[in-house]
Amino acid sequence: MKNNSTYLGTVQDVTGTTIRVAMVNDSLSGLTYVNGEGYRIGQIGSFVKIPIGYNYLFGIITQVGAGAVPENQVENQPYGNRWITIQLVGEGQRAGEFQRGISQYPTISDEVHLVSEEDLKRIYGQPDKPYFVNVGHIAGAESIPALIDVNKLITRHSAVVGTTGSGKSTTVASLLNALSDTEKYPSSRILVFDIHGEYGQALKDKANIYKINADKSAGSVEKELLLPFWALNFDELCEVSFGKISNEKDYNTILERVLSEKRKSLEKYPRKGLNTDTLNVDSPVPFSLNHLWYDLYTQTLGKLYQDKEGKPLAYELDKDGNEIIGDPVNGFPPIFKKINSNGANGDRVQYQNESPLTNGQQLHSLGSKLRIPRFDFIFKPTDLTPKHDGEVDKDLDDLLKGWIGSDKPITILDLSGVPITILNTIIGVLLRIIYDALFWSRNLSQGGKERPLLLLMEEAHNYLNSEGSALSIVQKIVKEGRKYGIGTMIVSQRPSEINSTILSQCGTFFALRLSNSTDRSHITSAVSDNLEGLTSMLPILKTGEAIILGEAVKLPMRTIIKAPSKDRRPDSQDPIVFDEIESKDSLRPGGWGNKMEEDPNYEEFIETWRAQNPKIERIIK
Repeated sequence: MKNNSTYLGTVQDVTGTTIRVAMVNDSLSGLTYVNGEGYRIGQIGSFVKIPIGYNYLFGIITQVGAGAVPENQVENQPYGNRWITIQLVGEGQRAGEFQRGISQYPTISDEVHLVSEEDLKRIYGQPDKPYFVNVGHIAGAESIPALIDVNKLITRHSAVVGTTGSGKSTTVASLLNALSDTEKYPSSRILVFDIHGEYGQALKDKANIYKINADKSAGSVEKELLLPFWALNFDELCEVSFGKISNEKDYNTILERVLSEKRKSLEKYPRKGLNTDTLNVDSPVPFSLNHLWYDLYTQTLGKLYQDKEGKPLAYELDKDGNEIIGDPVNGFPPIFKKINSNGANGDRVQYQNESPLTNGQQLHSLGSKLRIPRFDFIFKPTDLTPKHDGEVDKDLDDLLKGWIGSDKPITILDLSGVPITILNTIIGVLLRIIYDALFWSRNLSQGGKERPLLLLMEEAHNYLNSEGSALSIVQKIVKEGRKYGIGTMIVSQRPSEINSTILSQCGTFFALRLSNSTDRSHITSAVSDNLEGLTSMLPILKTGEAIILGEAVKLPMRTIIKAPSKDRRPDSQDPIVFDEIESKDSLRPGGWGNKMEEDPNYEEFIETWRAQNPKIERIIK
């Protein structure tokens, strides 16, 4: 045996980047000591090194025991438990830095050695380098920080995956806190799509928070989330307002009406960068959707007097004898007389001979949305609401400056108040607007090339599946966004439901505990390294522990994520069912162990439900 405490055995089989090593006979004693530090031998996920001249090859142990015996050695190795399988991942000079990939392969009988903590410190990078962010420490080696290369994390995209309760949201909060360190990164900018409103409390001192029914009380950092309908392209607008239009005639009619309204608006209120020759139906030009709806409603569903000169519109009368002509500004439709073929009361009415739309149901649907307050963020966006002629008090520059150009590094778009029927569509619209804006501003200082943007997408499996409405734009972002300074971080508890094209473009994975075998296989197939043995550890990871793989790390590493303080964690912790909580006097039970509140106030319970706002100011005393 070699007189070296790190010596494990010799290379006996090489197949591509997979090598099999015959361990020395007495290496299975369990422990070996290097410079006074104890190391377990043959641990799945641990590292080894192979000296090749002046270089080292580095690899990860992925299999130990009889299953690691090469096929051609099975008959000759009846006691095959002294074999290990290693996956090569990189190389480095003996006194230099580590780099991914290998330029040469080992040969038969090359020595294989255990990697010491001193080697790991050299491999995993230098904490003083500003482009590294520290998210925790290596599992089993608290002195070695887990360092992430921010350049490759942002531009090559990433994913955070883990079963519910594995520490996924806390990991995301830790990453956001590290990336928003304004002393280290004074120009960082991150846009968070927060589906459930989890991150506002955790990041309120570093973020602008936009949400529907924002808290207006003193000291609140929340602002109203607005998305003017006229910033949507035509297909998005139809989906949100009219719904799916299957009739080609109706589709073309609405398209021509929208284009006409935008042209009239542009002629009266010229806008830089656009003229009537370059205008198209997708151009973000303000126009009055309320008046367009009112005109279509009147022309499609209106009734005419048959016997009156000019056949005027036949409105019903209210109790005061006034015609009920409706109100386009507030979304109230006109009410027309019912058709009376008998000529009772001398009034005979009929539908108009030619109506612009064949189906009036979509007009009823849009009218109801114009009246429902939950849709105000898109149809009545305060200062961005167009008047009858298309005039607006503010333009999209104010909107985008708030989202991606503020003095705070993080912007949280809290989408918890968006109606569920259009949530996925709204996410797709927001992503498309951001991408278009940064694509066309790529040569400006405000663009992504000068100041890259990270898009963090929570609960991504809901809208990035094979039928997700945001699928096409996110595919474009992950394929092309790197060139324009747009990076993505996909967060999901079900990676198997995320479109495979998107997942395959993620260069870095933060894989927390994953129990489902289908989810694990998607992660294994998506990472560039052949590390099935390492990803097989995912079901047994502790809460808050992650295996980080990919381009942003020097080597795959099992990491204990440094959790933020309790008051800076996302609002996603499990409720306590029963726990014993210490108090000064004695132990008192929590959760179900608490004594039930006497006469709980269910009026306020219903109030919050109706208001669709858990933080509503109490008006019930």
